[in-house]
Order: sequence, then C-alpha cells, then structure tokens
Amino acid sequence: MSTLSSSHCSASYSSTFNGRRQRSTKLSSIPKRFVPVKSARNSYQNLVLLQDGAVSSTMTPIENDSTLKKLKDGLLSATSSEECEDVVGFDSNDKNSTVSITVVGASGDLAKKKIFPALFALFYEDCLPEHFTVFGYARSKMTDAELRNMVSKTLTCRIDKRENCGEKMEQFLKRCFYHSGQYDSEENFTELDKKLKEHEAGRVSNRLFYLSIPPNIFIDAVKCASLSASSANGWTRVIVEKPFGRDSESSAALTNDLKQYLAEDQIFRIDHYLGKELVENLSVLRFSNLIFEPLWSRQYIRNVQFIFSEDFGTEGRGGYFDNYGIIRDIMQNHLLQILALFAMETPVSLDAEDIRNEKVKVLRSMKPLQLEDVVIGQYKSHTKGGVTYPAYTDDKTVPKDSLTPTFAAAALFIDNARWDGVPFLMKAGKALHTKGTEIRVQFRHVPGNLYNRNFGTDLDRATNELVIRVQPNEAIYLKINNKVPGLGMRLDRSNLNLHYAARYSKEIPDAYERLLLDAIEGERRLFIRSDELNAAWALFTPLLKELEEKKIIPEYYPHGSRGPVGAHYLAAKYNVRWGDLSIEQ
Repeated sequence: MSTLSSSHCSASYSSTFNGRRQRSTKLSSIPKRFVPVKSARNSYQNLVLLQDGAVSSTMTPIENDSTLKKLKDGLLSATSSEECEDVVGFDSNDKNSTVSITVVGASGDLAKKKIFPALFALFYEDCLPEHFTVFGYARSKMTDAELRNMVSKTLTCRIDKRENCGEKMEQFLKRCFYHSGQYDSEENFTELDKKLKEHEAGRVSNRLFYLSIPPNIFIDAVKCASLSASSANGWTRVIVEKPFGRDSESSAALTNDLKQYLAEDQIFRIDHYLGKELVENLSVLRFSNLIFEPLWSRQYIRNVQFIFSEDFGTEGRGGYFDNYGIIRDIMQNHLLQILALFAMETPVSLDAEDIRNEKVKVLRSMKPLQLEDVVIGQYKSHTKGGVTYPAYTDDKTVPKDSLTPTFAAAALFIDNARWDGVPFLMKAGKALHTKGTEIRVQFRHVPGNLYNRNFGTDLDRATNELVIRVQPNEAIYLKINNKVPGLGMRLDRSNLNLHYAARYSKEIPDAYERLLLDAIEGERRLFIRSDELNAAWALFTPLLKELEEKKIIPEYYPHGSRGPVGAHYLAAKYNVRWGDLSIEQ
C-alpha cells in the first residue's frame, strides 16, 4: 500500500446524545482511508459492538519527512508506526469517551485464531486509541488470567516492526478480561454491563460486540446484549459472522429478528474476503487507472473468472459443512461479493452507501442460476505417493450417503448494457490440487490479428489476461504478447507483474484487522447491507432448492485432483478455458 493511500486507521466515531445522532464531518468524495489526519495517541476510547451515532473526528493534514524520504528512495510503503500514528482519525480532543470490544464466543477457534490476533495487531501498530478494553464472553468457566494465557498463544508481532514484541503483548493482555455467562441470559449480560462500566469509568461508552457464535444463538445473544449491555450514552454495534441463513427465507427471518433489537446501521455483517488487500485494491485498480476503465465492459472483456480452491478437505468441519455445502459456504457470499465489486458501475462517491447501492444494482441485474449452468462435485478417496487421502464421507461427522457438494462451478450473467452476454464463471472447491483465490479477466481476441499464424490454431494463447491473485502470494499481473529477441519473428507471452512481496516491504494486514477497525470507526463500505443480502440469496435459493429436492448426485473427483471433468465442459459451453488450469498460469 502506498504512503498516500495508507490511512486505513482514519476514523469516524459516532455517539448518540439525548437520542439524537450527530453526524461526523465528511470530506466530499474523499474516502477517510486516503486522508492523513492527526495522531490520536492521547485520546481515550473503549471497544464493544451494538448501537450507532457519531462524534466528529479531527482531521489535520500533516507533513512526514520519512514519507518523502521513502518516496525519494522509491519505497512507497510506509512503516507500520508511521501509517497509524499519522493517519488514525480518532478525536484526540475527546478524552471523555471509551470503546469496549466484547468478543461473544471468546473460547472458540475463530476468536482465538483471528479476532484476538487482529485486535492485537491493531494495538501493535498504534491503530487503537489509548484507552480501550477487550472482554471475552463465553459459557466456559475461565479467569482473566486463563483468557490471557489462551490468547497469548496465538499472538504474533509484525515482521516489519522493531518495537519490543513481548512488551507490547503484555500491555495488550492487561486490557483483556473475561466474563462467563449464558448467551440467552439477560442476567449474565447485566453482570457484563457492570464490569464494562467499571472500566469505562464514567466516560461516554461506545460498545462493539463481535458474535463469534453459531447462527442458531445469534438472536438470543443480540437480545440480551441489546437489552442489558447496550451503551447508555454512546454507540452500540454488533458484528455478525456468516452464514446469514441457508436461503432467502431463513436469511430474511434472521434479518427481521435482528431488527427487533438493532437498527440496520448497528448491524455489521462481516465477509472477511471483502477485507483482503487485493479485493480492496480492485476498485482502486479500475477507477484510478485510465487504461483499465475504458476496457471494463463487454466490448473488450470475453469472460471473467472467480476461482477459489483449497488443497485440503473439511477435516474437523465436516458436521458444520455438511449442513451448508460449498455453494453457501463460498460462492453465495465470498465470490459473489467480489463479483459485485468487480462489475459495479462507478459510484457517486466512495461513501459506503454509494458503493453498496451500486453493488445491489449488479446483483438485481443478474439472472437466477439455472441448473444447466452449474456443475457440482464431491471429493473421493485417493492414494498418491503411498499416502491415502480420505473421501468427504469418510469424515465420521458426515452421513455416508451425503450429497453435499464440496465443489461447484457456475456460469452467471448480468443483464445490463455493460455486461450483456459476458459469462462470469465461478469455481470453488475443496481437496483440489492447489490452494488459492484469484480473479482472471480474459480479454477478447484482437480482430484481424496480423500475428495469428504465429500462434497457430490456439487463439487463447494470444489472449490478453489480467490476473488478480487474492491469496496466497498476492499479485496483479497482465499477460501480453511480445517478440522474443532474435532475427526471427517468434512471439512469446509474458507477464507485466506486480508481486506485492517483492514491491512492498510491509506485511499485508489480515482481513480481520481492516474490518474490525472499520467497524470501530463506523465505516460500512466493506460490510453487507440487508437488501444486498436479499439480492444475493435470490440468485442462489432456487438452485439450492432444486439440487436438494431432486437429490442431484455430485460428480466425484479424486482428492488432490483438478476437480470434476464437468467443470471443463461447462466452461467450453461458453467458449471459455479455465485460466488456472493452463500450462502457463
């Protein structure tokens, strides 16, 4: 990330006073992420998540000598400390507010592996205010010391920081506390509220609740937190993890239940893929580079591919996964969200609502998926190199006759002037030959190409392709044709390559870091709105019901293979070749 665009710690705090919301000052059409602001190292805040309002953040442009030096040296990435000290937007003049973060389901894997490490990373990079508190809440009996010991085992320090790691961990852990209680007990949440108030010490309390719990107890926890542990004088917000239902009906029911206790702007539906660096860079790549925006249409793009693959199965998650399958788990949310960002029209501004409005328009313009445009698969046992890899149904928590797909490929279409007729292909699978997520944009063939004879009959070899590798080894590269040096006319396909690890010395933040910071700031751009969720489910619900009612048998593929053969036929149906399966990827 360049120095000019590294202000991801700028904030826009909201507070509610006398029931009226005060809106923060906005810089017209300029995202807070791109505005250098005054450091907030002396401000007082506290973290927890549920209700919403707004305290204006003081934004003062600064000059940074080290930044100029790095630009002069050609190093556009700022150090972690510079990035957050110079651009955090908390109001340093407001010493009377706190932020309290409560992780509901603190003893679970997600909390241990992602949420607490992300909070520590934000603290480590000085992106959190001086006064904050983190509370763990779960049914397990645990002391503060036991929570700190559990959390400490998963914390790591930035590789590009020189500050004493052990010292920072100790400081962070001192701010972590634990309260044991039932998720449906208002009494237990009232006890939590008393502990929060002790740490808030009379300041204006802003509270964030992260629901790291199964969806069947979301409503119980939200009800109790809202009625018994909401902020009395600041904002309260709730982060809700997927899955957001299993279909249109269950999703709508969940939304209606949540809205009994929360307003829409208090609900932060998190899809961690939207927080990934390359996904966030997608709109920057398109809207700030003149060479791409004119090409971003049916006139020049032949097809777009969204590919997700894992080289392992459902080990340890078979029981959960069997209730959802790969379509609900990956395609309906992660890949569809990326598709909407990719295909949307230019928003009026970078304001959250303007961006989400354009995403909803894309989803509403899409045709519901048809069974003939979908291929499903399930991995089977396979022996390779003397090692036998289990089948999906070998998992003891999965029924032996399960038809749940672990692989799916689909062709989707957008009925609007920009994308009419362009196939958007999705592919997601487990237990495949490789691990990665990428977007591949294949451009049309050059009309009347003078050099067709140099490529023979394989015109796809002459096709330009833009590849955005979301993970791992984040990169953006463009495949072009060029002449091989020499006296003859021999053509070669080469990559114009931006490999993030080689270009930027800074470690890429985890998606949860960005999303947690946005939730604290009240920035909703990367979170899913209810009408957006409804539109997404409307595309997939008819297909999912048909698959289950007709008991469609998935095509079986060996563990560690490239997936079902049917996926190739689906692509060929639209004259497309999967880009990740070519010899030169």
